[in-house]
Parts: sequence; C-alpha cells; structure tokens
Amino acid sequence: MDFLSSWRSGWTRVLAAPAVAAGVFAMTILLALPLAITMRGALASHLGESLAAETAATGINYDWWQEFTAQATGLGTTFSPSIIGFAVVLDNISGVLDARARIAPIAAALALYLAGWAFLSGGILDRYARQRRIHAHGFFAAAGGYGFRFVRLAAIAGFAYWWLFAYVHPWLLTTQFENLTRGMNVERSAFLVRLILYAVFGVLLVATNLVIDYTKVRIVVEDRHSVLGAITASIRFIRNHPRRVLALYGLNSASFLALLAVWWILAPGVGGAGLAMWAGFIVAQIYVVARLLLKLQFIASEIALFQSSLAHASYTAAPVPAWPDSPAAEAIPWSTSQP
Repeated sequence: MDFLSSWRSGWTRVLAAPAVAAGVFAMTILLALPLAITMRGALASHLGESLAAETAATGINYDWWQEFTAQATGLGTTFSPSIIGFAVVLDNISGVLDARARIAPIAAALALYLAGWAFLSGGILDRYARQRRIHAHGFFAAAGGYGFRFVRLAAIAGFAYWWLFAYVHPWLLTTQFENLTRGMNVERSAFLVRLILYAVFGVLLVATNLVIDYTKVRIVVEDRHSVLGAITASIRFIRNHPRRVLALYGLNSASFLALLAVWWILAPGVGGAGLAMWAGFIVAQIYVVARLLLKLQFIASEIALFQSSLAHASYTAAPVPAWPDSPAAEAIPWSTSQP
C-alpha cells in the first residue's frame, strides 16, 4: 500500500467510526465550556447595563475593548483582536514559533485536553487498527489497557518538547540568530535568516512528532509493553520507510493547509446579535469538527501505512488471550489458510 492508499484508508477508517469523532468533539466542548462561561461572566460584569453593551452587541466598540483589556487579568487578557476569525490561527502559529507561554487558565485547560487525548488514544488507535466495531466496553477497555503505557510515553514526549522549546528554540532563534546577523545592515537578509532558523526548528518538531506518532501505533498494533522499545522501533520504521512516511505526512499536512485556506475565506468576522451571531458560531463549530477529523485521519492513515508495511500476522506480537486482544489478531484470519 502506497501513501495515497494509506491516506484514503485513513479517511475510510475515520468515517466508519463516527462515534469516535463525536466523543472527541464532546471532550473538546466540555473542556472549553468552563473557559467560555468564565469569559462571559467577565464581559457581562464589565459591560453591565451601559450603552457600551448595546454597541458591543451589534459590532465593535473599540474604545470599550481597549478599556476592558487594560484592566483585564487572567483569562480576560486573551480577549484581544487575535480572537477574531483567521487571526486565531495566525496567533497560535506565532505562539508556537516564538515559544510564547500560555496563561494559567489556558495552560490548565490544555493540560486536561492532552490528558484526555492520552487516555482516549489507546481506544482510538485500537478501533482504527481493527477496522470494525468494538463498542463502548471494548473501546474503554483498550483505552484503559494502553493508558499507563501512553502516560509513560506522554512523559517522554513532554520532556522532548520541553527540551526543544526551553533550550533548542532560544539557542537557534536568539543565540544563533544574533551570531548570524551580527554586522548585517539589510533587514531582508536578517528576516531570511530568521525564516531558515524557524524552518530548522520546525523540522525538529516534525521529526519528534513522527517518532511519537509511530510509537503509539507500534504500542497498539503490536501490543508492545515497553515504551522505550516502541520508540526505538518507531525510529527504525521511519528510517526504513522514509519516503512513504514523509509523503504521507506531507499529504496530511497539505490537507490541513487546505482546511486553513478554506477557513481563511469563510472565517466569520465581527457580527451583530441574532442570526449573524449564530451563523458565525455554527461555521466556527464546523471548522472545529473538520480540524478534529483531520487529526483523527492523521492517526488512522499512519496506522494504515504501518499495517500495510509490517503488521502481518507472522510479524506482530502474539495477542493477549483476554479482552481486549491485540489488533494484530485481526490480520490472522486473512493471512493464514483455513482448514
């Protein structure tokens, strides 16, 4: 199976399991809801029954906005023009590239979100690897069975990303940038150097992400118990199949960029109350669902690529004779002759 077939197989697996996507969307909404309620309370408290409340409800009251952000603390400081439309995407990209720290409420919500993904990932990968219904009990049995292994992997991945952002990022974007641009008097040349350093840092992030992704795949598909062994096996798989791995990653990334282009065109700006507000809300939720589907497709297509390359019955680890059995067992009836 080439990378195109793996990409198509990924979409087939995702669309065949709508309950998984619905569950992930529900988790996203539940974690975002407390932040939205808190922000609503802060805005309502500051606006009160003033005339500014009426103008804010029908459009932009820039003077009030400036007044609010000047006195805001905590979550309220995020209520800035960067939350409007496509500016959110640009702000998030800038935050990653510049290693900008998040405020405590956002960081806490992000930590809970990542913890939720760490727990659900085992069930998600198991469902996509089996390509059949496993029902709620099978899903959560797999999530619990792989949960501790994924927690250990999350600790290793967290350390890797922390090291990249805490040490490699400042070394590249501060120390090396200053060394390389010292004496330059053309701003365009300095900007080009910065872009190259951003690209180098991006390559390191992508490489780390690929290793972590295929580590998850090997843990589930092969029922590996050693996280370090799975990391080593992941690196070996990427090294032995670089073209297909990178081509699939590039195709998935291109799909994500295409979604961003559509969002750039359709992203709602500042509207008034009533129908315009609800239309903008619905469009934004459709975008969130599309983002989540693409994230799931990333996972499913990587499973498809790995299974087509290595996960045949004679290669993979033997299934545990208890529920949930290893997804590798799914390949046995199709790869051995029947009596």
